[in-house]
Amino acid sequence: MTDPTGPRFYPVSLDVSGRACLVVGGGRVAGRKARGLLECGALVTVVAPSLAPEMEALAPLLHAVERRPYSEGDAAGFRLVLTATGQPDVDGAVYADAEANGVWVNSADDRSHSSFILPALHRDGAVTVAVSTGGLSPAMASWLRTRLAAACGDGLGALAQVLGDARARLRAEGSSVDDVDWAGLLEGPLPGLIAAGDIDGGLSLILGATNR
Repeated sequence: MTDPTGPRFYPVSLDVSGRACLVVGGGRVAGRKARGLLECGALVTVVAPSLAPEMEALAPLLHAVERRPYSEGDAAGFRLVLTATGQPDVDGAVYADAEANGVWVNSADDRSHSSFILPALHRDGAVTVAVSTGGLSPAMASWLRTRLAAACGDGLGALAQVLGDARARLRAEGSSVDDVDWAGLLEGPLPGLIAAGDIDGGLSLILGATNR
């Protein structure tokens, strides 16, 4: 049985907006990686000899497309590198190059050639639920992500927005956000109000839960 011990990954949420990121590979998987970066506002450069339809469709949104094989030194100057060529020797070379240049790199489905791994995600507005198995089983991560998303239901993004608006308003009025029983509100009727579309009612409930 394989020893389950391995790197203990440090979970973070990266702000890649406006930052230069490199995707190596032009296939379907690489296209999915590029799309995820674009959705977060990254300046994405793609290096690949050819592009599959999924990647070709993204070309107008990319910062740059270089239709050629990867060359040593390409990783330098980028904040983040994702490689998904499907060729272990190429992905390994990208990993070695990125490591030599101090750049964080992920090789698709290859934990041994990754300095970070990507979790399974569920997004709703500003809320992101991320599940990782440390690279041991992407299928399990996806399965658990789906179950958590179903359990949480819709409206998490709207709920987070209302909570954020309330915190900002309380601070602007000079009230302490520590006076609010946030956990009690979330265990009470607040999520139901927001799910039903009663944003004003939810905001009033929060603002009424503190001594101002």
